[in-house]
Amino acid sequence: MLKMLTFALCLRGIASWQDNLFLKERFFMQSIHSTARLTGILIIVLIVQSCSQYQRLLKSDDYELKYKRALEYYEEEDYGRAINLLADIIPIYRGTAEAQRINYYFAMAHFKNREYTLASHYFKSYVNAFPQSEHAEEFLYLSAYCQYLESPRYSLDQTNTRQAIRELQNFINRYPASDRVADANELIDELRIKLEKKRFESGKLYLNISDYVAAATTFETMNNDFPDSQYREEAMYLTIKAYYEYAYNSIPQRQEERYNEVVSAYNAFVRRYPESQYREDATEMKDKAREAIARFQQRDQEQATSITGNNQQ
Repeated sequence: MLKMLTFALCLRGIASWQDNLFLKERFFMQSIHSTARLTGILIIVLIVQSCSQYQRLLKSDDYELKYKRALEYYEEEDYGRAINLLADIIPIYRGTAEAQRINYYFAMAHFKNREYTLASHYFKSYVNAFPQSEHAEEFLYLSAYCQYLESPRYSLDQTNTRQAIRELQNFINRYPASDRVADANELIDELRIKLEKKRFESGKLYLNISDYVAAATTFETMNNDFPDSQYREEAMYLTIKAYYEYAYNSIPQRQEERYNEVVSAYNAFVRRYPESQYREDATEMKDKAREAIARFQQRDQEQATSITGNNQQ
């Protein structure tokens, strides 16, 4: 009986301990949730307060404070707010000793905010306004570099790519001794490869849609514009193919002269790439072209002989 009573008391103690533990855990979790809610509310309050202060500052005529806070926002990497405040004070400080510094941060803020088109414009404007600045060389390079960053993949319009090449070359011409010239040349090479690929793929597209004249012209101008292109060998082979298909699908009266273009393209190809992997296929097209030319010449000779015989009669 005593053992049973002791056992019951132990069970009751364990149950009471478990209840206390549960209450403590519940209190702890409630405390965490309360703290989280308070933290969230505090963050919201701070954000609202910060936005309110910023909006008041935007409407303020205290340009010195705007200048100070703009630089603080810049250091805090809040470039959007820095840009807005700097834009407000640029006209106010124009012509003063601070104008150069303000325009420096204004251009850099756009760059760091990844607004590359605008950054390029403001870098260039800075160089034009302050050509003797210690940052003039850096900013002229960055202006071109922004154009490089805006260059799209090869399949899209390449206006930005060509603009980037022009501006990088302009930088090299203006600062030929700069440490950045090597980087500029590397960027130009990369952009030129993109233009080569664009031109090469355009030629292949023309060939696939049976626009043979456009295909041949595109391949030939690509090789003229990019004589060291990695696509040159294949482009010369495809030029032969384009001329061959053009001649083959032409009306009989125009075929002979167009087959001659196949032979000319082939001769240029084998002079440049005598051991090309495409030579066998190219030679087959050349041979067929010559056979066709021989047939036309024989036909012309027979017609001439016939006309001569008729005249003699």
